[in-house]
Amino acid sequence: MTSLSNARPVGAAPSHPLLGVACGAGAGALWGLVFLAPALVKDFDPLQLSIGRYLCYGVLAALMLAPRWRQVATSLSRSHWFTLSWLALTGNIVYYILLSSAVQMGGIAMTSLVIGFLPVAVTVIGSRDTGAAPFKALVPSLLLSGAGALCIGWEALAASNAAAPGSSGLGLVCAVGALASWTAFAVGNARALKRMHVVSGHDWSLLTGIVTGAQSLLLLPLALLLATTQHDAHQWVRFASVSLALALVASIAGNALWNRMSRLLPLTVVGQMILFETVFALVYGLAWERRLPSVFETLALVFVVSSVLACLAAHRSLPGKRELA
Repeated sequence: MTSLSNARPVGAAPSHPLLGVACGAGAGALWGLVFLAPALVKDFDPLQLSIGRYLCYGVLAALMLAPRWRQVATSLSRSHWFTLSWLALTGNIVYYILLSSAVQMGGIAMTSLVIGFLPVAVTVIGSRDTGAAPFKALVPSLLLSGAGALCIGWEALAASNAAAPGSSGLGLVCAVGALASWTAFAVGNARALKRMHVVSGHDWSLLTGIVTGAQSLLLLPLALLLATTQHDAHQWVRFASVSLALALVASIAGNALWNRMSRLLPLTVVGQMILFETVFALVYGLAWERRLPSVFETLALVFVVSSVLACLAAHRSLPGKRELA
């Protein structure tokens, strides 16, 4: 965990790139578990699962931050709270609602193809940040990233059926909206952490959880209004267990690793780290289905790993960037 005294100033060179990559991979491994949640509690819709997860996230974050609450809260300005609010909204609430809507209206194939370009979008935006490699040097990495996303999308398209068409115009709009929402979060969160001198990355994650939990309360009336299925006690216990596990593993631990990574790597490399979520989600999905990867899934894994290595190589070749070696 980054302490209050060793937060890097804006533009400072990354100090522990290998640790940053390891944190990014760890975050992806934990976030990938989220894709198994709908299969574990399929009797509940995405809105209910989102509310359950983020309410648990908010409660756990508040309990963990309680001993230091006065010290942390008094160090934050109004602008910090505003930043936390829009990051929680775009990176959690809005993103998940748009993603779920895109899957329902446009199908998994189209949605996965659009969302698969998250690393490309973040890397392109981050190419203008201090410490980033020139855009020209990032082209090989971006091409590999795009190839990996295409492989994943093509595989999903081949596996789809007539019951889940991927051509809905509204579904496509929602998918693009989800892409824009999480891109805004990834870029905004990384930049906010690099400007932050008053709280650690871990505390920033906990604060994001508290704000997200408060925002999820606003969705409760909507969830109650849309609820059409009755659940028994066993289903509610299972739902609560999954929600708590998601909050603890994916939100608390995963976000802490992601924030730690965001302070150790340039934004262009941060963009590539998002690919680890796709990799681990695919691995978990294969394990859940008890099968080996297809040709396109194998190619996607190769392209993803190659994209990250190419991005790191682009930064390592820059003058004064030998710390990425």
